[in-house]
Amino acid sequence: MSMFEGTPLSLVPIILTLILAFVFKDAIFAIFIGCLVGVMMIGFDPATGFSKLAQQALGNADFIWVALIEIFIGMLIGLFYRSGVVASFSELASKKIRSRRAASGLAGLLGVFVFFSDYFSPLFVGTVTRPITDKHRVSREKLSFILDTTASPVCTLLPFSAWGAYMSGLLVGYGPIKDPTDAMRVVLASVPYNFYSLIVVALSLLLAFYVIPDYGPMKKAEERALTTGKVLRDGAVPLVSKELEEIQPPIGRKGNVVLHLIVPVLIIISIAIGTFVVMGSAKTLEAFIAATLYMAVVLAIQGYFKDVRDFTEVSLNGIKGVLPAIIILALAYSINTVTKTLKAHEFIIAAMSGWITPVTLLLITFITGCLISYFTGTSWGTYAILVPFVMPLALQLTGGEITPLVYATAAAIFGGGVFGDHASPVSDTTVLASFASACDLMDHVITQLPYALTAAGIALILYLAVGFIL
Repeated sequence: MSMFEGTPLSLVPIILTLILAFVFKDAIFAIFIGCLVGVMMIGFDPATGFSKLAQQALGNADFIWVALIEIFIGMLIGLFYRSGVVASFSELASKKIRSRRAASGLAGLLGVFVFFSDYFSPLFVGTVTRPITDKHRVSREKLSFILDTTASPVCTLLPFSAWGAYMSGLLVGYGPIKDPTDAMRVVLASVPYNFYSLIVVALSLLLAFYVIPDYGPMKKAEERALTTGKVLRDGAVPLVSKELEEIQPPIGRKGNVVLHLIVPVLIIISIAIGTFVVMGSAKTLEAFIAATLYMAVVLAIQGYFKDVRDFTEVSLNGIKGVLPAIIILALAYSINTVTKTLKAHEFIIAAMSGWITPVTLLLITFITGCLISYFTGTSWGTYAILVPFVMPLALQLTGGEITPLVYATAAAIFGGGVFGDHASPVSDTTVLASFASACDLMDHVITQLPYALTAAGIALILYLAVGFIL
């Protein structure tokens, strides 16, 4: 047991990581140093501590599942490039998309449409829309913000996926919530109270269609892109691998938008949502495997590969393309494990719990969720921490009945968790949005943060008002 567990010093590794990330704008370096400090604070020998941390953080079903999804997504994107469908979609869309507003708005609408996976949404939408937004001088920072905001926030508002199953599963057993059906009713009823997700998604769509003007660092990024044509700032290090860009279709071949794009996406949607409805658990990994196999077979039949070695090379280049994201995800899982091991969440909860009253329940729940999720970079982990602590308090205040206060409390947990998942530089979806848009990770974090804080600030006011009413 470390002497730092559950104390204010338990926050040192993640705070140091965040400071270094903002100062040096290098997420890998920042997280690595945070992990190094965390390893020593936990009490591991620095010489062997990293291997122990890696075994603990990465040697589990959760990370293996995420890594496999990324691998098959990488293969699928590689096959998209080999088919030429990305260029075909861009050419087709260019006939209709003739303005910056339409280009960035398309990304926003597609992001909402692909609501079943916070991993596939940014990777797919970024891949097919980046050529269009680049053409119309939409900054990579703006595209990355749109991709990130239409990922996990949308998943909490349309919980017909693994998100819904996970959120409802955590609520089972509290008061009258006896089974998954009761829990899903609570999750669905909580959506109107999920103020952060509602506001940030609406804000992103308004900004995507340029209904309201950009502000903060994003305004400068957009002005740079519009006036100079530079979608990236000078000196930016986009989170993308050159291997994907090198994948080209055979000479004279063009991708079929229906066969090579719409059908595989429909396969993913059908399997993910179908298994959720029938089995109660969305088989997201299996959906990507099926879509990848479909694309491989179709392209092989159509003669897009010279031989087996050519297919293997395309697949490996696709996997190499997502390696930068996988590396940062691995480091993010590691720093999250450090934070959990030092029990930083227990310190945050203890510091906030004394302020909870019937009026401030929603306010404190949301703030606590924001803090935990931002420092850990995980929404699901935040849910697992907060639900057992907060839901009994809400039910105690309602006399054990399911009332709007219970719905709002669940929403405050879900929205608070999404804030960190959305805004933190050590969040997986933040990394994936940067990768999919080929944006510098810290440029994405810095330009997105004012918008996330705006949505969180409005949500705080609304939760305080609802707390008085309920």
